[in-house]
Order: sequence, then C-alpha cells, then structure tokens
Amino acid sequence: MNVTPGTGWLEKIAPDETQRYEAAARQFLEIQQRKARRYGPGRTLHRKQLTAAQGTLEVLDGLPEWARQGLFAMPHDYEVWLRLSNGGFDKAKDSMPDIRGLAFRVFGVQGDSALGNGPARSQDFTLINQEAFAFSGSAEFIDFAVAASHGNGNLLKFLFKRYGLFGAPVQLGKMLKVAGRPFSGFATETLFSTLPMANGPYAVRVRLVPAESNGKPSPDARQDWGADFSQRLARQALHWDLQLQPWVDEATTPIEDAAVNWPTPYVTVARLMLPKQDTTSAEGQKLAQDIEATVIDPWQALAAHRPLGDVQRARKVVYFASQQGRGAV
Repeated sequence: MNVTPGTGWLEKIAPDETQRYEAAARQFLEIQQRKARRYGPGRTLHRKQLTAAQGTLEVLDGLPEWARQGLFAMPHDYEVWLRLSNGGFDKAKDSMPDIRGLAFRVFGVQGDSALGNGPARSQDFTLINQEAFAFSGSAEFIDFAVAASHGNGNLLKFLFKRYGLFGAPVQLGKMLKVAGRPFSGFATETLFSTLPMANGPYAVRVRLVPAESNGKPSPDARQDWGADFSQRLARQALHWDLQLQPWVDEATTPIEDAAVNWPTPYVTVARLMLPKQDTTSAEGQKLAQDIEATVIDPWQALAAHRPLGDVQRARKVVYFASQQGRGAV
C-alpha cells in the first residue's frame, strides 16, 4: 500500500470534555481506592506488574522525512526502563483473560514537554496486545470500565441497560473476543499503541514487532507471563523493531475514532534491545520496585509526540489522578 503521510489531521474537542474527564477521574480514583483496600497501593488499570527490565532504544539512520521527528530525528541510543503488566483492575491469575501491557520509558530526551511544563523528563510508550481500541471514544470505555470494576454481574446489568436485549449479547461477545484474544507472550507477540500521537507535524500509531531470535512461544507461558519473559531474558538478549504507522486522511486514519484500525503500512524507526539480565536478582528486584513506583504515561512525552484524540485526552486527566492516588506524583 503506497501512501503519502499527511499533516492535515485535526483534533475535535467537545465543549464538555473538561467536565467529563474530571468526572471520569473521580470515578477511577474511587475504583483505585476500593482495589487498594484489597491489594494495597497501585495503579488503577494495569495494576499487576509482571516483571521489569532495562535496556536501550536505538534510533536508526536513514529514516523518511515524515518519520524523522522528535525522538526519531537523528540516530541515537537511549536508556530504557520497561514494565510488563496485566491490564485489569485486579491482580488476577495470568491464565485469566485480560489485556496485556508493555510500557517503557525512554530517558535522556531533549525538548519541550507535551504537558507544557518545561523540558520533557522522558518519552514514554504504552502498548497492548490489541491493534485497535475496543471503543470509539472515552465515554463508552469509561462507562464500561466502571461497571466492570464491580464484577461480572454488574457488568451484565450495565450491558443490557446500555445496549438493550439484542445489543447486549453482541457487545459482550465483542468484549470477550478482545479480552480472550490469544496471546503467546511478551517476547513473541506484536504489541500496539492502538491510539495516535503526533510525530512532529505528522500523526502516527506505534507498534513493537519481536525479533525471530527471541524464540518461539512456550505453551506454558500463560501460567506466568513474567516468568516466561524473565527466563528468556536470563538466557539471551531480546530485541524488537519499533515501527510507526502514518496518518493519511480523516476517512482512512481517523484521529478521534479510536476503534478504527488504520490500514497504512508501518515503517521501522528504532530497535528496542534488552541485554541478557537476571530480573530475579537483587539488582533486578530493585529495578522492578523503582519501575513500579514511577510514572509511565504517554503524556510524559516530548511536545513533538503529544498524544492525540479523545481517548488520549481523557488519559491525561485520569492517569494523573491515578498517579496522585498512589503517591507517584
């Protein structure tokens, strides 16, 4: 598919967004406090950290002009912290259906912050094992998440009330398909930002593609995703290609409708490299504690990579409230 990346993208900000996002932050803070009484302090979503590691992001040379922006403007090696997690509110068994998350923080970046509060401290990426977001906008997702936080019975009541007698089973099936999507492990599975960000004057989505050298999936990995990853990393270095997918036009690659899966091709711009390391050692455990305590947030970013779209704008408010709720800021 031959495409010409464009710069004509626009965000459409609704007049009631500030009020809606603040209300969502209060709802998620209540969930966080409720779950903290059971599990102790932690994130609202992606509460269960599976393991953590450190490595390098190598930005490649010879990139096309549209990709050569911000972090990717010139070849460079950056220090990286990486966190693996299950996506839910609870610390459930790894064998349970869930979204799987890989987040990493890139240190040493130079430039203004996307938050508009001075120089950027880092460039953070959050990726999951879904290529497209399950909901078109933040309002639908927030309502679903709040209902789900009270258990399956409450979620079913919500679905029938929201979507009706015939629509509820369809919506439930879609949700089960998302949560139950086969997952082979963090070292062997492609992971996606699902949501757009700026890339200078352009807009892109991001994905991580594992190298073949990471090895084949293990049939036992689903019993303990962190152990599968750590055992591989104890034996060998692990590598991924970091790729960007460009915006071309609103009809094909919408900014505000998060459920639309962009069809444009990805281009490799960097390589994420984790050297062989023992995550179970004292040093590895200290790193895991530091990463669990820190903030990894797509809004901790360069202004050149400002998150885009309704869901990303909601994240800015809700994530900050969650960070305050666990004393991370």
